[in-house]
Amino acid sequence: MRQSLRPLTIAVLLAAAASGASQDPYFPKPSYFKKYFARTVTKVELAPPVRFEDYAAGGKLELSLKAYLGLVMSNNPNVSIQRLNLTLNEDSITRAFGQFDPVANASFSATRALTAGTTALSGGSTLNQLSQPLNLGVTQQLETGTRYTIGFSDFKSSTNNSFATINPTFNSNFNLSFSQPLLQGRGAYVTRLPMMIARSRLRGAQYNLEDQVIQILTSAEQAYWAVIGARENVRVAEENLKLADAALKRAEKELELGASSPLDIFQPQQTFANAELLLTQNRYALALAENGLRTQMGADLDPRFRDLPIELTEPVAPPPSPELDREKLVEEALAKRGDLASARQQLDVDDLNIRQSNDQLRPSLALTGQYGSSGTGGPIYQRQDVFGGGSQIVSILPGGVTDSLSQLFGFGLPTYGFGLSLNLPLKNHAAIANLADATVSKRLDALRVRAAQQQIRLQVVSAVTSIENSKASVELARKARDLAQKRVEAEQKKYELGTEQIFFVLTAQGDLSTAESALVTQMINYRMNQLALSRALGTLLEERNITLQ
Repeated sequence: MRQSLRPLTIAVLLAAAASGASQDPYFPKPSYFKKYFARTVTKVELAPPVRFEDYAAGGKLELSLKAYLGLVMSNNPNVSIQRLNLTLNEDSITRAFGQFDPVANASFSATRALTAGTTALSGGSTLNQLSQPLNLGVTQQLETGTRYTIGFSDFKSSTNNSFATINPTFNSNFNLSFSQPLLQGRGAYVTRLPMMIARSRLRGAQYNLEDQVIQILTSAEQAYWAVIGARENVRVAEENLKLADAALKRAEKELELGASSPLDIFQPQQTFANAELLLTQNRYALALAENGLRTQMGADLDPRFRDLPIELTEPVAPPPSPELDREKLVEEALAKRGDLASARQQLDVDDLNIRQSNDQLRPSLALTGQYGSSGTGGPIYQRQDVFGGGSQIVSILPGGVTDSLSQLFGFGLPTYGFGLSLNLPLKNHAAIANLADATVSKRLDALRVRAAQQQIRLQVVSAVTSIENSKASVELARKARDLAQKRVEAEQKKYELGTEQIFFVLTAQGDLSTAESALVTQMINYRMNQLALSRALGTLLEERNITLQ
């Protein structure tokens, strides 16, 4: 199930990121102005911890392992950090589409110039000229590598020059130009390489997210079993204290009745004091472990729950473990481990980088072309006796910018042309070094994949060995505990019959406490080793029924 869900999750992420450019607002939609002209909110508000109310009952938190891990996934900030890191990779895909974004430009200026006339043809002793150019244009690169520019300009000028026949004058121009790479940067495959690299890195980040979350949950579950182990040690210490208290009271009663020497009371008193010390230490160890548990699930962030007692409902005894096939488990780990999948994905990124670096070695040869049209308009002043000194206006033919636009779009005055441009580096050290680096990077990543495979094999084999050791250790610790219990009962009977001293009873009770603690330690180790195997196999999320959304 996990293998079938993972590609689907990645496909959804890739589709969402790839369509980001088309979903962004564009000019002149209202959403464009709302997004690009609105003030960016910099304040970050973090939501409080959630779902604790579901497990609070009777003034305490009752948590199974499943409920606890659910709280960790909901409230642990490290999980949210890993998810946000994935969002950064999604943004990289959107950023890569930026090379195809069209750019519109516009400019307008007005300049008035007063200059002195210097010749008889200046048209006046002082020339007063006003220039008002307007330029509009759009530039965009297409997926084929073609870059086009569409431009429109209108230049209005007015003057007091007596020789001017069109005043004010409107000069309109329209121009369409393109540049198509023929070698370097040619084709949709090359231009889309940045998006392909970003997508490949997103896949690797998705695999890495899964591995990072598994590591976080592993630490969280270790804290869970640490609390259970500390709790069981408190229970064992309490039982030991009860036995020591009973032995002390019996010794005091015997001393009061004169059945024992005053010198025999010190051993029971010392045993009782040691039992009290051990219980106190175990209780403080439990408190420290619970504090770590609260931090893992975020309970320390909520004043309502940070001091509530915690009751963990999972039993300390581990479930039976079936026989483990090392090689089969290694194959399963190699197929499911997210960190190995991420390392393999980096090889795909290296291939794309090599292709991109190889393209940079090619000469830059481009086919260029342009087509334009122009028009002129404005009021026409028909003059006579221009050079006789009078420059009389005979008639005025009305006109304006519409005349220039009519000529412009009549395409009666075209300008067109084609050309080739070549940029041939005689030596390109930078491109050669980039290609060499990309090739070396792929070899390094291939070696990292091999090292990761070896490390995973070692982790799985070590985890299997540890589980087998724990299985045998639990059985032996249980037998040792049972024998210690029988020894206590035997020493107690002999002591009651008067054939044994109190020293041997106390020693047997101490050994029983040690055996109980050893059994608890081995069972917790068994749980930890099972957890380590799930971590090594990469199946922890699947086994705990946790999905990454």
